[in-house]
Formats: sequence, C-alpha cells, structure tokens
Amino acid sequence: MGKYTLRRIGLMLVTLVAISFVTFWIIQLPPGDYVSTLVAQAESRGETITPEQMEALRTRYGLDDPFLLQYWNWITNIVLHGDFGQSFAYNRPVSTLIWDRVALSFFLSISTLLFVWAVAFPVGIYSAVKQYSPGDYIATFFGFVGMAIPEFLLALVFLWLGVRYFDQSAGGLFSPEYVDAAWNLGKVLDLASHLWLPILIIGISGTAGLIRVTRANLLDELYKPYVITARAKGLPEWKLLLKYPVRMSLSPFFSTVGWLLPGLISGETIISIVLSLPTTGPLLFGGVLSQDMYLVGSFILILSALTVVGTLLSDLALAWWDPRIRRRYQES
Repeated sequence: MGKYTLRRIGLMLVTLVAISFVTFWIIQLPPGDYVSTLVAQAESRGETITPEQMEALRTRYGLDDPFLLQYWNWITNIVLHGDFGQSFAYNRPVSTLIWDRVALSFFLSISTLLFVWAVAFPVGIYSAVKQYSPGDYIATFFGFVGMAIPEFLLALVFLWLGVRYFDQSAGGLFSPEYVDAAWNLGKVLDLASHLWLPILIIGISGTAGLIRVTRANLLDELYKPYVITARAKGLPEWKLLLKYPVRMSLSPFFSTVGWLLPGLISGETIISIVLSLPTTGPLLFGGVLSQDMYLVGSFILILSALTVVGTLLSDLALAWWDPRIRRRYQES
C-alpha cells in the first residue's frame, strides 16, 4: 500500500506539470490576446487606444515574450512564491481575486453536499428495501424528474416566482445593505436566509442521481448469498441491512469522492451566473470572455490539481472501505 501511494504521488506530480503546460497552451490558442480584447471593447464605446499604448500594455504584461518564457515565468512564480500572476481585466493579483470568492463557494458547496447526502441516502435505501411500493414509485418519479430538469431552468423559475408572487429577487447571497458590509451576526443570518434557494436548486439534480445510484447498488446486494445466510442465522434485519449490503453498496460513493474537491471551488457556474452569486464560477467565466490568461490558467490549474489529489484520496478511501480492493492494493 505504501509503495502504491508513493507511485501514485509521483505520477500525480508528472500529471500536474503536463496539465499546467497544456492549460497555458490552450488558453493562448484563440486569436489575439487581452490587449486585442481591450481594444475591441474600447472601440465599441467609441474610444481609441494608440499603438504606443497597446505596445506599452503588451510589454507590461509580457505578452510579446516567447510562449515558453511566459509559461516558465508563470509556473515558477506559482511554485516558488505562490504568485499566480496579475489579472489583466481587474488589474489585481489573481490570488486576491480567487481567494476572495473561494470561501463562499466552499461554504455553498459543502452545504449542498450535506443536503444531498442527508436526503439521497435514506430515500435511496428505503426505495431499495421497499421495492415496488408506493414510496418507491414516488421516489423513482421525483428522481427522474430531478435528473431531467436543467438546473438553470429551475433557477429561472424560482427567480420569476420570487418577483411575481413575493415582490423580491431570489438572486444573490446577501441583501443589498449587507453586500459590502463587514462580517457580523446580521450578515451571517442574512446569508443563511438566502442560502437555502441555491442549495435547493443545485442539490436537486445531485440528490436525484444519488437516489438512483444508491437504490440500484443496494438492490444488487440485497439478494446475494451472504445476505441470505446472515438472515438465516437470525441477524436482526436493520443490523443486517446496515452492516452488510448498505456498506457494500456505498463503494461507488467513495469512488466519486475525488470529484468533490474541484466542485468545492468551481461550484455551479451557470447557476451562479443566473442567480448572481458572488462565487468563483462567474469570475472564471468572465476571465474566459476577456482572455485573461493568468486568471483562467490559475483556475484551471487549481481545479486540475484538486481533481488529481481528489482521485488519489478517493482511491485510498475506497481501499480503506472495501477489503477486496485493499487486498489488490497490497498485492501491487
């Protein structure tokens, strides 16, 4: 297991280097650069930028340097100094832009995750144990509906309902008077009063999908010989259920833990844009539109690193949970 972990960490580092290089290359593929975008925006407002000003901007941001030199300066500053570069569009260090929004994205994602787990696992287990019962049909119906309806459509519906029937916007995470206010008890309570709607919208699809997965996996385990043997020995039904088939049916849950880390940072970009949430998703989207390569590259690098690290943690958690997989790890 130790050799396996060290080998995976070595491969992870090589993967991150490759991802950083490909990321920096891809974000420079579109024609033009940030200065070109800036000139186009100025012309749309009837303003002009002189060639001297354009050359000064390119020199300032190093846009005329060779590609490999730009990449080397970017990646070495990140590794050695934690400096992700300067955002062209915001004229601020990328690190300050990202970390300002990470806390809200993290809190929203964790809250949504707890909501999904709290609803999906009990409903999925009940639906499997009571197969073909009225409760199972109801859970199945809502599961299919939740997976079929796009989340952004739900967000638009809730926005319309809020304005139409409650005369207030359902968007944002704070009331206008708390947007720029310092953190205090009032702002925390105001956040809590606005948080339930994004959690509900983002969590519906995840809850529906997890209900289906939990139900299907548990049904695969309920009729296996070891369950029948344990029941024949007189083991109480609830104890038998939780100790054996439920445990085995949760292996796919551990295999997807690796997806959670990048999700905690990226959040739901489209939902955040529709609901005007001050999370990291809209910031990344704006950076793509303005060709802000250091901002976009930093986001992609962070998300890729979290994905790779999360996959490693997921594999180790799965080995800890399932002795069959642990045995294969030990043999390798």
